[in-house]
Amino acid sequence: MSDLDPPQPPAADSRPEGVPERRGAEDAPRYLKANDTAIALAWRVVVARYRSMRDKASRDFMRRTLRIGVSARIFHPEPGSTGLRSKNLQYLEESIAQWVMSRDVLVFMIPTVNTGGLMHPSNITLRHYARHLDGLVLQGGADVAPQTYSEAATRPEWNGDRARDLYELELLHEFVDAGKPVLGICRGCQLINVGFGGTLYQDIASDVPDASEHVNDRYDSHRHHIVFPTGSTLAPMFPKRTEALVNSIHHQAVKDLGRDITVEAYSQPDNIVEAIRYRRANFVVGLQWHPEFHSAGGVELLDCTPILDNFLRAARETRF
Repeated sequence: MSDLDPPQPPAADSRPEGVPERRGAEDAPRYLKANDTAIALAWRVVVARYRSMRDKASRDFMRRTLRIGVSARIFHPEPGSTGLRSKNLQYLEESIAQWVMSRDVLVFMIPTVNTGGLMHPSNITLRHYARHLDGLVLQGGADVAPQTYSEAATRPEWNGDRARDLYELELLHEFVDAGKPVLGICRGCQLINVGFGGTLYQDIASDVPDASEHVNDRYDSHRHHIVFPTGSTLAPMFPKRTEALVNSIHHQAVKDLGRDITVEAYSQPDNIVEAIRYRRANFVVGLQWHPEFHSAGGVELLDCTPILDNFLRAARETRF
């Protein structure tokens, strides 16, 4: 085209209708802020990813079901018996498992371990259970052996279960060392006291003649009143109760308190210790009564759900 030729109109856009204009690689998307920089965009991406990961971790943390261990009751072989009665049996009482599971947590019975066993030796110890479970319940059962608190049994039937004592004492200290909460029920309350150097009345009726009856043939239908002393950490859980009615199924009881043990409740009118706490841990509590039997015992019995919830909150807070 020469300089004398008239100017030509621009060529018609050959793009099909509706197809956007092609942009260069250096052009930012129109939805970004004006004057945005690559560094600012990268920072917002990092923050968004962090928030997403944080929210997911928070949801997983809150949803993860707690795992609570329960110590085993032990049935020792009966001389001359055959079948199951000739074997060592380990079991738990159904009501304690159902009570703990009522708060939608998983319950695991913790068996005794024997790393030097001839038949099936294992490297698993009770410390492994303390690491992987979130809390421990020491259930009721046979007497604590007087030998365990350096006394001799005053009657043969009060010899207790020394083998179970050693197993549960190890469990208690492993969970305390791991910072996990412990709730002792009946025998478990007595074991916590003995575990920290305390002693027991081998038989309330013999050792405290003026005491009320704390066990009879009515078993879990037998009951008495308790009161919370000043400073009890149980009292705030029951703000409208100056005293409470609990069941009573124990002929032994806490005598001399162990180190760093405080009394949380007394029976009335005889002032037998009915609940204790180990002060040097977040939650190590013993109840002399059986809270797992209360719901079936009628509305007049103390609803111990606040104690269970407090125990489980401590398990949630210390699970790592």
